[in-house]
Amino acid sequence: MLKIGSVVINCKDFGRTAAFWQEALQYVPRGPADDDWVVLKDPEGIGPNLSVQQTDELKFGKNRLHVDLYATDQAAEVERLLKIGATVHRPAEDGEDFVVLADPEGKLFCVVGLDESKYWRDRLRTANSDS
Repeated sequence: MLKIGSVVINCKDFGRTAAFWQEALQYVPRGPADDDWVVLKDPEGIGPNLSVQQTDELKFGKNRLHVDLYATDQAAEVERLLKIGATVHRPAEDGEDFVVLADPEGKLFCVVGLDESKYWRDRLRTANSDS
């Protein structure tokens, strides 16, 4: 039997990327970080590990693999992620339950809303209609 032990994110700026993902997921280091590698774990032991590894070569463009983060309050989580360094790559379109964000180095990930009443795009529409 196999199970996912860790999803690995490659990066150039190890410190910034590790700090972003640790804060984004509220994960903790499984052990002391090396200069270019850390395994972050869910402190409750429920989710898979997320590892951050420094590399000299990054590939951009269409990602072959990305992380989907599920949020009960998508609006609050997207706002929190933007405050810690994420950027909006593509907002949700009609009929979609996800927003595509980029981490500080531009690697894409999605925030999937589990409660339609708390979708981030609804906050944008409300803000735009108030202007």
